[in-house]
Amino acid sequence: MKNTIKISILLILFSVTTGFSQDANTFFTKANAFFNTNVKNGKVAYKSIKESPKDLNDLVAQMKTIKVYKSDVATYQAFWINAYNISVIKNVVENYPLKSPLDKAGFFDKIKHNVAGKELTLNDMEHKMLRAVFPKEARFHFVLVCAGLGCPPIINMAYMPNSLENQLQKQTEIAINNPSFIMVNKNKVKLSQIFEWYKGDFTQDGKSLIDFVNIYRKEKIDAKVKVSFYPYDWTLNKQ
Repeated sequence: MKNTIKISILLILFSVTTGFSQDANTFFTKANAFFNTNVKNGKVAYKSIKESPKDLNDLVAQMKTIKVYKSDVATYQAFWINAYNISVIKNVVENYPLKSPLDKAGFFDKIKHNVAGKELTLNDMEHKMLRAVFPKEARFHFVLVCAGLGCPPIINMAYMPNSLENQLQKQTEIAINNPSFIMVNKNKVKLSQIFEWYKGDFTQDGKSLIDFVNIYRKEKIDAKVKVSFYPYDWTLNKQ
């Protein structure tokens, strides 16, 4: 009798785990196809998505029921990064045409999305589900895309658990080596306002902003350089 109960419990746990794995894998596969179809050169085909929203709506519906766990770091982070970027696109499409995400009141802090069974704003996803859980991971700022041209570019693929580390590293390096994102002029450097808004994320463990930047820069910047911040470009990243 005891053995029968044990086997039953194991079968239930296996079916739940397998079901979760299949749901997550399906989501990542569909998200990858969606980004591949609708993103090119860091810009999104919002008009086309609005005209044919089925794929977006399917992803949004699927995101409601998926559960991810902090113990599985790569799957958790990849899911919430994709969920954020998809939810940004959903916000834009529902209010398109827009010149900027800021044209819609509450775009980041009022409009809520049902993701993983939670009612969350975009700010909630970024700050509560990612930054608060993984405070040491400053590279989130180079993969969470706010729909403005001032943001690091959105990529035409989903963030995947098995390649997340490489993707985080690559996108951080691309942004920090982009002369339009970090503007160096002799003994002066202008950084994106991302570095001003989230300075604490980049200056942990006694690092300066330039220390952080130089981790990913091919051409290192003098530590004594004068640092300032250029205005953020909130123009919509549309194709």
